[in-house]
Amino acid sequence: MRIIVKNKETLLFDEFHFRCCVGKNGFNKNKKEGDNTTPKGLFHIGDIFYRADKVKKPISNLKSIIIKKNMGWCDDPKSKSYNKLIKITKNLNVRHEKLFRKDNKYDIFILIKYNYKKIVKNKGSAIFLHLTKNYLPTKGCIALKKSDFLILCKLITKKTKIIIN
Repeated sequence: MRIIVKNKETLLFDEFHFRCCVGKNGFNKNKKEGDNTTPKGLFHIGDIFYRADKVKKPISNLKSIIIKKNMGWCDDPKSKSYNKLIKITKNLNVRHEKLFRKDNKYDIFILIKYNYKKIVKNKGSAIFLHLTKNYLPTKGCIALKKSDFLILCKLITKKTKIIIN
């Protein structure tokens, strides 16, 4: 089964149609770090990350990881940790996305394995399927409202891929 991001506001899975939002500047086959576009292509999905202090563990066949206060995702092309999960420390001197946030966007998210195995610097990082309350454009991720996200979590498996048109 495949998740299909049909356009800027529609995500399909099997017979389910979900409203979504994507990058502020739409889709791009040649994504670059910071361009606010969602990468086009076919991608594997990764683990589910969630805030145990805010939400219950999602029901899913995917591996679930609890987000801790010191977790981040490196979006610094100069770093050897670019586009990887990192531990945030006081001495950390790389740009990164905090995963333990005050807003609800990352209360639950799924990694989209874009630029993930053979990482290319500046090609884009931290592409997630995450939460939204207002469907405002993202910086490049795909976002769903929480109830739809939880339905999707129940349906997908490790073999599910995402097609972003």
